[in-house]
Amino acid sequence: MKTESKTFSHFRTCNLCEAICGLEIIIENNRIKAIKGDEKDPFSKGHICPKAVALQDIYSDSDRLKRPVKRQGDKWIEITWNEAFDEVVYNLKEIQKKYGRNSVGIYQGNPTVHNSGTMLSAPEFFKTLKTKNRFSATSADQLPHQLTSFFMFGSQLLLPVPDIDRTEYFLIIGANPFASNGSMMTAPGFANRLKQLQKRGGKFVVIDPRFTETAEAANSHYFITPGTDVYFLLALLNAIINNNFIKLGKLENIVEGFDKLKNLVADFSPESVETKTGISSTSIKKIAEEFCKANSAVCYGRFGVSTQAYGSSCQWLINVINIVTGNFDSPGGAMFALPAIDIVMKSAKDGRTGHFAKWKSRVNGLPEFSGELPVAALADEILTEGNDQIKALITSAGNPALSTPNGTKLQKALAKLKFMVSIDIYINETTKFANIILPPATGLETDHYDLIFHLLAVRNTAKYSKALFKPEKGSLYDWQIFNELTKRMIDNSKKKKIFSFSNILKKFLTPERIIDLGLRLGPYGIWGGKFLSKDGLSLRKLKKNVHGIDLGPLKESLPERLLTKNKKVILVPEIFEKDIEQIKNNYSAPSTAANSNLLLIGRRHLRSNNSWMHNFHRLVKGNNRCTLLINKIDASSRNIKDNQLVEVKSSTGKILIIAEITDKIMPGVVSIPHGWGHNLNGIKLSVAKNFSGVSINDLTDEKQTDSISGNAAFSGVFVNVSPIK
Repeated sequence: MKTESKTFSHFRTCNLCEAICGLEIIIENNRIKAIKGDEKDPFSKGHICPKAVALQDIYSDSDRLKRPVKRQGDKWIEITWNEAFDEVVYNLKEIQKKYGRNSVGIYQGNPTVHNSGTMLSAPEFFKTLKTKNRFSATSADQLPHQLTSFFMFGSQLLLPVPDIDRTEYFLIIGANPFASNGSMMTAPGFANRLKQLQKRGGKFVVIDPRFTETAEAANSHYFITPGTDVYFLLALLNAIINNNFIKLGKLENIVEGFDKLKNLVADFSPESVETKTGISSTSIKKIAEEFCKANSAVCYGRFGVSTQAYGSSCQWLINVINIVTGNFDSPGGAMFALPAIDIVMKSAKDGRTGHFAKWKSRVNGLPEFSGELPVAALADEILTEGNDQIKALITSAGNPALSTPNGTKLQKALAKLKFMVSIDIYINETTKFANIILPPATGLETDHYDLIFHLLAVRNTAKYSKALFKPEKGSLYDWQIFNELTKRMIDNSKKKKIFSFSNILKKFLTPERIIDLGLRLGPYGIWGGKFLSKDGLSLRKLKKNVHGIDLGPLKESLPERLLTKNKKVILVPEIFEKDIEQIKNNYSAPSTAANSNLLLIGRRHLRSNNSWMHNFHRLVKGNNRCTLLINKIDASSRNIKDNQLVEVKSSTGKILIIAEITDKIMPGVVSIPHGWGHNLNGIKLSVAKNFSGVSINDLTDEKQTDSISGNAAFSGVFVNVSPIK
């Protein structure tokens, strides 16, 4: 007798990257038969990328940890959760007792913000440690965005995003959204959105040292010398002002500091930056005119802009350009999203809009921002003797050994720690140094509501995803791990109380209940706004609408949404005024490579997600992607042949890599992708080891940082490239 197969569809949000695409997962007999885009998702409308298909590989990966493990020499042994928690808390308390509270450091990786459980539970645990040595992937990525918003708009979370669906002119600088799916700009189906822009008569222009996948589809592309974006932006603003293209419009009464701005950019004419940037004055003036004459326009800069010597000033200038041309808080320009759970206003009510430079890193003097120090300081804080030296480290969902500058130095530092615990699902290049690894249930085993990327979305939507599979018996969710650590750090076993904070955490404040409260109290909620609404959002309503709910396009929100003290946009914060003066003083310094050196930049690929998605064969198969892109002119002058092994050497290290000769990169510039280097002893990544590649961060320098924020300056590292015979 035949048994009928049970087939059904499960709908959820992909939480692997910022695009938060809707997925339809087809299940047959409790196994995944297919993963495809959800055509009924109001935001992504059926778009899907290769990474989403690999969700099934994460779930079934034999290398994924599901029980706590303890390192004993070169071996790992499985231990109970109780043993793991006991050992972690005992060591953290003993080290802080002996060396002080700042002797424990914290590092949080990028996947933190893709997981609502970690987002809601980890902060309470970290508060119990009371350490100033906190770090995250923020300062190896988007810190300049957040710092700029803090100074201009009053909150690090008031982050403007391009209204791509209504703009007529899109200027993209140092970004490759065809590969990233958008970053600091949640825009699923980005390529299709740009095609629609062009179909309605608009255009988009790309400024990048590489002729990227995005540049190939653009109306125009301009090569720019790495690290000189600030000069291009200053010259662009100079051309806008000198050609009387200023149009503050409705913002005129809520913007202060325009006269100061004119004086700051006066010396940066398009002609004066030609040699430095590699972009002609004619091109700069043309871009300025096109931008300002379009009915709507928006300027957007991302990773390549942020991760350089003047990254914060670059992001500030991008905001200024959008503001002074009348393309801010206006349809088709840069706008603020209004998410269903409004963490901007919630943070403001809690007094957590941000703060800067309340303290600095002990060794290198880099400033904190909102309680975190730049990760470029981490290795020295471990290696340098003295008070407040980091003796123990907690890592959560991160792999800084591969993703932060001078990874080789950080690996040496990690090996010297007295104790390390990692909340992670893999034994990777970082967690191999841990004493204890606490692996949470992940991916398809978890419920999900996106708390951060709705804040960066190009359209307001809301969606809740139930778990597809139950975790294995004995597994714990991330929020359960953090809550248990919190309980053990703050509870006094001799004075247990029935209404203790830990009991509240454990019994009531689950992520699901917190999300329901956030939805009900939010701007679209049942209890939100000025009156009760039967049609308002709640978790129950989202659960019924499995494809998500469309809340409409971005809306004008100024000055109500501003969180500055005077409810005005601070056009020229003092910190940026000083930075521009410094830039003027360094104006004559060479930006281009010299003495046979080349300028190194990174690159992204659609099938990669930083360092942690190389253990799935469907994403790494095919041609070698970890190659050195080099222009044919530079290759010829160095006698380098295509597909030849070359040595790349910087001030911090050297690597061997295959050269790929192409005209899609600017002469004088070379490119290596980020996130590879899975060739270290002791890692347990069976697929990644066979496609190991090399780490670009064996070449980057932790002493090269953004002049204001201390954000890592990965872009424009001087390297020497020579053939291996």
